[in-house]
Amino acid sequence: MVTPEEDAQASAVLSKAKAENFPVAPRFLPRAWRDDLMAVYGFARLVDDIGDGDLDDAPEHARTLGLAPGQAGDTLAMLDAFEADLLKVFDGSHQTGGAAPSPGGPGGGPAHPLLRALVPTVHRRGLTAEPFLALVEANRQDQKIRRYATWSELLAYCELSANPVGRLVLAITGTATPERVHRSDAVCTGLQIVEHLQDVAEDLARDRIYLPAEDMDRFRVGEADLAAPTANASVRALIAFEADRALGLLDEGTPLVRSVHGRLRLLLAGFTGGGRAAVQALRAARYDVLAGAPRAGAAGVLRASWASLRGEG
Repeated sequence: MVTPEEDAQASAVLSKAKAENFPVAPRFLPRAWRDDLMAVYGFARLVDDIGDGDLDDAPEHARTLGLAPGQAGDTLAMLDAFEADLLKVFDGSHQTGGAAPSPGGPGGGPAHPLLRALVPTVHRRGLTAEPFLALVEANRQDQKIRRYATWSELLAYCELSANPVGRLVLAITGTATPERVHRSDAVCTGLQIVEHLQDVAEDLARDRIYLPAEDMDRFRVGEADLAAPTANASVRALIAFEADRALGLLDEGTPLVRSVHGRLRLLLAGFTGGGRAAVQALRAARYDVLAGAPRAGAAGVLRASWASLRGEG
């Protein structure tokens, strides 16, 4: 049974779906898909909130994960406890086709309500632990690596932090093929890069920079420039350069949309369209990401999604 406290924990995390650059589980999808996509979103949002220190009522989450409330500020300890609870999702008979383990039972299912919600999805879709563990590892990496020297290093980070989500969407919808996975990876990495560009100031406040040092050097941008209240010409040129790279990744992934049919095509068009609309918002702000995080409005996302649906760049 879910307690009121646990229900509040889960609701606070899931409510953040509305703020994403892309639709998470729109109502035009079949109910079973929506439930499974929201279960995966709840996991991904929760692990990111732990990694970013953005949990509402963090001591209560720590208690749920078997830690003392005072350990809520120890991000690595929280991630370790979360991973241990995650592994319980994959313990038991649901890996061999039997019934899923009882939530919270002795040696059974996970303690956290969002991980308990994930159990039927994993059972139904035959999901493996690897993409979930990659997302946990990405957040561990955030605690240890706060600067990226090269574009290649940043792409390797996105392989952990973004690409597993798209792969899970394909697995849930039963549409994964090597070609689609490749296209999905491009879309997810593009979306991640765009989000980093929107959040330069917020990330710097956490002592993180997701702009490759080699590119900062090329455009003569120093960390002091990123701490300014508004972007100077060099920062704007750097952000424009990275936005074009992100758009190139979204272009590479766009054929994924027309490789599927029906309502899934609409969902994937929403993913790519959300990314394109976010790039357009960056352009509209003249790439000044320091004065505020440029966000696309609903109308812009809809227009860009329609263009993706029609296969337009």
